Amino acid sequence: MEQRTRRPRRPGLSLGRVLGVPLRVDASMLLLTVVVTVLYAALARRQLDLGHLAGYLVGLGFVVSLLGSVLLHELGHALTARRHGIGVRGITLELLGGYTEMDRDAPSPRVELLISLAGPAVSAVLGAGAVAATLALPAGTLGHQLAFQLAVSNVVVAIFNSLPGLPLDGGRALRAAVWALTRDRHRGTEVAGWVGRAVAVATLALVVLLTLRRALAPLALPPLLLLVAVTLWRGAGQSIRLARIGRRLHLVDLARLARPLLPVPTGTPLAEAQRRRDEAGTPDAALSVVDSAGRTVSLVDPARVAAVPPERRPWLAVDEVARALTALPTLPVDADGERVLETVRTHPGAQYLVTAGEDVVGVLHIADLAQLLEPKRKTNT
Repeated sequence: MEQRTRRPRRPGLSLGRVLGVPLRVDASMLLLTVVVTVLYAALARRQLDLGHLAGYLVGLGFVVSLLGSVLLHELGHALTARRHGIGVRGITLELLGGYTEMDRDAPSPRVELLISLAGPAVSAVLGAGAVAATLALPAGTLGHQLAFQLAVSNVVVAIFNSLPGLPLDGGRALRAAVWALTRDRHRGTEVAGWVGRAVAVATLALVVLLTLRRALAPLALPPLLLLVAVTLWRGAGQSIRLARIGRRLHLVDLARLARPLLPVPTGTPLAEAQRRRDEAGTPDAALSVVDSAGRTVSLVDPARVAAVPPERRPWLAVDEVARALTALPTLPVDADGERVLETVRTHPGAQYLVTAGEDVVGVLHIADLAQLLEPKRKTNT
């Protein structure tokens, strides 16, 4: 369970709002529902001497209770963020728990720490309440069994999420601590990301050890725990990557990074437009299509050009491989790195119009931006 910021897409089924926060359920949650229902139904039948149908109903009830616990965990993040002036776009429940999507990052280490620990704190309180209910209810009853399982699940969630590695909540707390000590948020992210990779490796090693000792049923928990380890590794790697990108954002200068425009009249054959560009000595220039009044109306799409065989290009007008300007996202030429990255996240694409007032002054290719921010990463141009 983690907090995520500025996620561009909102997958899943919308379930309305909880305390003003939009709630969605990812399709992967269906898999978790089926698996947990089946496994818990078998446990309930053994412990409580129930029939098949009753066992499945109890298993489904446990899933609902578990999802309620996850939702409360995420609401802890969301409400704490909102209290500190950070907008919350929504909560999504998915296979491995859930995540809270926020409008922006925390403005300070203190706020980051409070938001990060709010979720595990809620899980700890729920776990303590379930432990108390377990001790109060008679053993061998349905209420006792449900309370015990909720106690175990919430305590495990609270402890596991407090481990100091991204993308876990404890990793965000570690990032806040390093950020406060070094005054460098990116350094905090990178440190917490590497610790997160260590947590992923430790999780994998624990699964292997417990499986070899036959402490885990071979067809039950190990596959889920392996998925957790892989997800942690990928999430930690993504955090490390974003930290390295963040360190280079100050290098983004659209006036220098944007490719110049080479206007060609509407109806110009593609091969002729390319010839003019080569003769102008600007092979990287973006081809723009202008109407009879000289106004730019569209932009030639390199991906569409690449799909046209060379022998067809003398007979194909540039209009056929161009995109209307209204279909392209725009960036002001004075936009800083943070704003450019935000636009790329919320409006994924290959090209972005760079404007000065109402005029288009260039085109930013996503490959050029990627090369600047990640010079060691291979990109397709």
